[in-house]
Amino acid sequence: MAEVATAAAARIPLAGMRAANRGRKPVALARQTAMYLTHVAFGLSLTRVGVCFGRDRTTVRHACALIEDRRDDPGLEFGLTALETALLATMAKLGNQPVEAGR
Repeated sequence: MAEVATAAAARIPLAGMRAANRGRKPVALARQTAMYLTHVAFGLSLTRVGVCFGRDRTTVRHACALIEDRRDDPGLEFGLTALETALLATMAKLGNQPVEAGR
């Protein structure tokens, strides 16, 4: 979910986010942001985030450190906060929906 939201916000093709190679700088930054949001907003371990993104946990740790260091930029902070808030609101809404019988 963070991957899709981040790709849309960054106007990056989702296929680029899922590529095995690093890709261009905007793609790499969007992927790092999505990994950071997945770790911070959803509380997944670095190892689990790595599995979700097809990366090693040390790559996720590096991405999280990079994004955390960049949060001093007011523009980036605003964008991250908006994405994180939207993701958490969506998860809360999905979690509160009743499950239909047979699912």
